[in-house]
Amino acid sequence: MTFFSDLVRCETRLYNALNDQLRSRHGITASQFEFLRYLRDHPGARVGDLAAFFAIGIGATSKGMDRLEARGWLRRVPNPADRRSSLLELTDAGIGLANDAETTSTTISSLIQAALDPGQLQAAAQALRQLRASLEHDKIGTPAG
Repeated sequence: MTFFSDLVRCETRLYNALNDQLRSRHGITASQFEFLRYLRDHPGARVGDLAAFFAIGIGATSKGMDRLEARGWLRRVPNPADRRSSLLELTDAGIGLANDAETTSTTISSLIQAALDPGQLQAAAQALRQLRASLEHDKIGTPAG
């Protein structure tokens, strides 16, 4: 459990540091940044795509999209392949914000690189990729709704 505890505490501290920087520099939260970046890099995504990628519920994801849409960073367009769903599209303002905030997010990489030597960082990255792939493959931790 020590590994798990350390992993969670590190993630929480890094996420909070990123959140603080994004709020002060761009007026957004870390979760909003993650959504914006995903949508920028995956044009035509649906709410379900984001929910699956971030392993969060559809309802929470949809509310997150509502907030982005209300701020003018996102628009929903009809899905020609499925009338029941919409495709998510960043506005020019949303793309610009994602790009600007991306430069701020690199400060987290600096914190990590200052704490670990290159070999440690490479080994940690490989271990986390392997753990994530295993969890995703076995659908562990996937929300029900």
